[in-house]
Amino acid sequence: MPALTLAETKRRLDGGESCESLAEKAIGCAEHSKLGAFVSIDREGALERARAIDLRLRAGERVGALAGVPVAIKDNLCTKGLRTTCGSRILESFTPPYSATVVDRLEAEGAVIIGKTAMDEFAMGSTSESNAFGVVRNPVDPERVPGGSSGGSAVCVAEGIVPVSLGSDTGGSIRQPASFCGVVGFKPTYGRVSRYGLVAYASSLDQIGPFSQTVEDTALMMNIISGHDGRDNTSSTRDVPDYLQNLGDGVKGLRIGIPEEYWGEGLEPAVRTSLDESVRHLADQGAILVPVKLPSTRFAISAYYIIAMAEASSNLSRYDGVRYSSRAKDPKSLLDMYSRTRSELFGEEVKRRILIGTFVLSAGYYDAYYAKAQRVREVIRREFEQAFAHCDVLATPTAPTTAWKLGEKIDDPLAMYLSDIDTIAVNLAGLPGLVVPVEPAGGLPVGLQLIGPAFSEALLLKTGCAVERRGHL
Repeated sequence: MPALTLAETKRRLDGGESCESLAEKAIGCAEHSKLGAFVSIDREGALERARAIDLRLRAGERVGALAGVPVAIKDNLCTKGLRTTCGSRILESFTPPYSATVVDRLEAEGAVIIGKTAMDEFAMGSTSESNAFGVVRNPVDPERVPGGSSGGSAVCVAEGIVPVSLGSDTGGSIRQPASFCGVVGFKPTYGRVSRYGLVAYASSLDQIGPFSQTVEDTALMMNIISGHDGRDNTSSTRDVPDYLQNLGDGVKGLRIGIPEEYWGEGLEPAVRTSLDESVRHLADQGAILVPVKLPSTRFAISAYYIIAMAEASSNLSRYDGVRYSSRAKDPKSLLDMYSRTRSELFGEEVKRRILIGTFVLSAGYYDAYYAKAQRVREVIRREFEQAFAHCDVLATPTAPTTAWKLGEKIDDPLAMYLSDIDTIAVNLAGLPGLVVPVEPAGGLPVGLQLIGPAFSEALLLKTGCAVERRGHL
């Protein structure tokens, strides 16, 4: 199915195509896809909702900015009445009694949710290979990974099944798949989008954001999902601007910082060539390139994985076979049920992170690891603040390489963790990060990452539009 933008989808609907027909096509493509992007497809529910929207449109009612638009949701976002597994056998049969705030907001604007997208188990991974229900494949080369953990959400947009989708980003899980699949991906400022209904991995790092074909579509999605939510005590009370305004204003006079730590050792030459060209293209439009330094970037991976795994250890303690998770069969005792449920139904990567997280929080090690990592986090945050005193936006690689082959790093967790080197500091500092496709390298997608100060989403989106002003996009 050809990739559709929101504008093209709306033109089809305005031209007389029914919401039901559009939903049927999207569902059919999802069902026949060979890339493994979906865990669950809600054919009956989606078509019922599409027919209801058709009736409201014929009656002349206002339905919303996404009236009849097929949308896909990452499988760690709760959807009332629709299975939410987090890619794990331990939640294989879990059906939430409520929906995440972002899901409610999309449906209030008329979106038709066709299904839940595949992901690394509990969002712990960079390849979408650790899903308990099958691997996800890259739409450009099915023998390569799509990135993770939101691989399914990136793939279903890149493949043209839906024009937009939602993912979550704890250390790059929106931005890296966007880069590997050649779509736009946005991780907002921490607190800009409600996390209510997002199954937690690392609560101080997780953030929900959209995938789309264009920056304009991302801006529209941000208009819908952003804003305060009283059910999330980390949700910001700041007013939400209209992100669609001023998208075409250009970047003349904008100071774009080039942090040397992101452009050095480990960056593939072909990726660097593509990214250098995109940065020069911004300079040709009047942007001013400013060298900056973020010296503590080299400590980001260590600090991130200590903090993320510690929070995962705490958050995943609730999956014990007692309440809403699956449980081991025929336990001999309560303790046997606890231990066998968690050892049998959690995947290897999830168990690895729980064990490491429990260790760094344990007596005698807390100060040496977790407390020190939090201090490093604060240093990284201050360095970003200092950098933004000299520039307006930072431009960096999203990943040092293009997508690698399936299976290449699945048995080497350290190599996989290092692939997050360009994205995790943004989460540690709670900043927004936008990825926009640029010239491919060796036929594989590459994305330029734009980082801004907290709550600078509008500025990043405007800059992203300037990146899009290239002949191949």
